[in-house]
Amino acid sequence: MFSWVSKDGRRKNEPELFETVADGLRKLYNQKLLPLEETYRFHDFHSPALEDADFHNKPMVLLVGQYSTGKTTFIRHLMEQDFPGMRIGPEPTTDSFIAVMHGPVEGVVPGNALVVDPKKPFRKLSAFGNAFLNRFMCAQLPNPVLESISIIDTPGILSGEKQRISRGYDFAAVLEWFAERVDRIILLFDAHKLDISDEFSEVIKALKNHEDKIRVVLNKADQIETQQLMRVYGALMWSLGKIINTPEVVRVYIGSFWSHPLLIPDNRKLFEAEEQDLFKDIQSLPRNAALRKLNDLIKRARLAKVHAYIISALKNDIAKLMVMVRQEESQMTTQVVKGGAFEGTTNGPFGHGYGEGAGEGIDDVEWVVGKDKPTYDEIFYTLSPVNGKITGASAKKEMVKSKLPNTVLGKIWKLADVDRDGFLDDEEFALANHLIKVKLEGHELPADLPPHLIPPSKRRGE
Repeated sequence: MFSWVSKDGRRKNEPELFETVADGLRKLYNQKLLPLEETYRFHDFHSPALEDADFHNKPMVLLVGQYSTGKTTFIRHLMEQDFPGMRIGPEPTTDSFIAVMHGPVEGVVPGNALVVDPKKPFRKLSAFGNAFLNRFMCAQLPNPVLESISIIDTPGILSGEKQRISRGYDFAAVLEWFAERVDRIILLFDAHKLDISDEFSEVIKALKNHEDKIRVVLNKADQIETQQLMRVYGALMWSLGKIINTPEVVRVYIGSFWSHPLLIPDNRKLFEAEEQDLFKDIQSLPRNAALRKLNDLIKRARLAKVHAYIISALKNDIAKLMVMVRQEESQMTTQVVKGGAFEGTTNGPFGHGYGEGAGEGIDDVEWVVGKDKPTYDEIFYTLSPVNGKITGASAKKEMVKSKLPNTVLGKIWKLADVDRDGFLDDEEFALANHLIKVKLEGHELPADLPPHLIPPSKRRGE
């Protein structure tokens, strides 16, 4: 029965060489842990066997929450781009599990085709049947954020009479399957809808073995006053305390995670600080992915109830891999999530910012900003320009009056400071105000400044 142990004992007493931590973990699992799991039929009672894709896939972020809490909008805010299959609305709209992943061409892969792809870590999901696979898809698109992470959007958790309708598959079991394999679980709550339904409570309990991965987001917090927000935060912590039975206080991020102006800007600085903390947590996932996989493999070994056998066999190899983890981390200091809403962290005085699309005046002979420039000039000269230019601090005082988030204003600064000197002249200031107007009218900002928006004095050859 323990033939796998005897085979291991005949191995040469030479150190095993691993090219990467992921490759080392895969070999350790296949050679040592998998035979033990098969012997004790571990896969029938707990979790399916791991495959190569589980060790080499990108870090994944799982979004969970009741309907209309902003899960899909949160994903769009991170990427600043629509994705195939995206549906946003006040009632339950996302009725499928959508794996948002990087791909060279935008498109959708349905669930039945997805679970037979050996390069994707979803093959074992076929065990949940056609009722689930018909509600599962992969949205692929060439987005820079997805080059570092993948995001799993989930159906809105139901409440009231809606939760009594059977989904046709074990919703909580599917979420538990994902929770075991993702790097971060984000629970989203609506500041106006804190009731935890029976289905939501069941889901949170299914995640009880992965508290270290859970982060809580109190979304749409800009829609309530400060005094109400304090009460809402306390009520949320009380509700979570009854379900998540841990001595530690769960981390809750408060804010409004979309790129629209804040409805009540009183807590602007708090929301910005919370957003930056959450962004840093997500950005660290690629750098910590190897350590997370190592941690999950150790937890899996303990769940297989072979602590004495597995730990004794892996002790030396794990120590070598731990050294390699630190070595790889030191070589990956610059590997963070890039693009989308994260790009604004170094743009001028405002921090993050990213956007797309402003085509007004593209065919005009005259500079489209020029028609409103006299109005902008009046404001410009009240800011006491020196040598025809104003500083970033002076520009910021005026631009924040738009109530746009710093992520958006940072992108506008980057686009408007055409000559990259850290100041704005009258044309650049007019351009900045034009871009603010574009955003307030509901349009997206361009990733790069289009030629027709470049101020006349900054154009080459003129």
